[in-house]
Amino acid sequence: MKYIDEFRDGAIARRVAARIAAEVRSQRRYHFMEFCGGHTHAISRYGVSDLLPAAVRMIHGPGCPVCVLPIGRIDLAIRLALEHKAIVATYGDCLRVPASDGLSLLKAKARGGDVRMVYSAADALELARRHPQREVVFFAIGFETTTPPTALAIRQAAAEGIANFSVVCNHVLTPAAITHILESPEVRQLGTVPIDGFIGPAHVSTVIGSQPYEHFAEEYRKPVVIAGFEPLDVMQAILMLVRQVNDGRAEVENEFTRAVTRDGNLKAQQRVSEVFELRRSFEWRGLGEVPYSALAIRAPFAAFDAERKFALETRKVADNKACECGAILRGVRHPRDCKLFGTVCTPENPMGSCMVSSEGACAAHYTYGRFKDVPIATAA
Repeated sequence: MKYIDEFRDGAIARRVAARIAAEVRSQRRYHFMEFCGGHTHAISRYGVSDLLPAAVRMIHGPGCPVCVLPIGRIDLAIRLALEHKAIVATYGDCLRVPASDGLSLLKAKARGGDVRMVYSAADALELARRHPQREVVFFAIGFETTTPPTALAIRQAAAEGIANFSVVCNHVLTPAAITHILESPEVRQLGTVPIDGFIGPAHVSTVIGSQPYEHFAEEYRKPVVIAGFEPLDVMQAILMLVRQVNDGRAEVENEFTRAVTRDGNLKAQQRVSEVFELRRSFEWRGLGEVPYSALAIRAPFAAFDAERKFALETRKVADNKACECGAILRGVRHPRDCKLFGTVCTPENPMGSCMVSSEGACAAHYTYGRFKDVPIATAA
């Protein structure tokens, strides 16, 4: 398949790995954060870390939208289903995220809540058309990639006068999260999370373009290489980052030129700006309150804002104290550092959001990397 098979060629991957090994400098270490959960999944699935020299360390970032969703927001959806008797439609990964009182959306469904999995915002809107006597709420999550379809669904509902459709908007923004990480004590003051550069997300960048990352290169002197999700994309991006660090450069480079431009998708950006506006602050799991990091529905479309329609109020809920998901999302810890990992917490019985989505660092490591942590017994 074009643009797939040729980016999974093992022989080429080994040649790129040899080039990386030849270009790393013996006197230093390289710390690169892959922001996007899709890259975390690719690195684990294709064994990219095994091909890298010991001097190169990859750090998982908070780029999994399900993982960063705080418990209080899931509780909103559960209340809509159980108390307001609304049809709550959302993506499959959201259904199993642990919430308050041992609940999840899937468990709320077992208690009689009408919770349905959909593949798109358009599917949720179609539910509202088919059930005009019921309130249908789309629990929308995601970064800039999934925001335009939600905007289009709201615009379409307004155009058709579909009054029984509304949205709980949980759309969050990549650049604000990167800024928050770079300003965090672990990175800026303590140095416990050294970051020499970022692998920029692929799908997000098709929408926003490469231009928003230029701020990080100029202001923080951190190189960014936007990369596709295939293993050779990631390997090439790491090589490009190594070269930037060696040269003392901090630039935005685009490895994913087959899909990403500097300006991005201007039509999608326009639709988003018509329907959404910035929130002053939004809670991210693991990061806390992050200023101007999420979107809210604009006043002209207030009739489709479920938070206003049902007078919903988000309550802050503390994470499970034994779960290290928050620290993993900040890059402070690795999934193997969590005492719950692989025992109490598994994909079938997740204790934290990082184990729910396939893009979560814990789920990726459980599926592809957990056996590497087991010491090999030697013969007596």
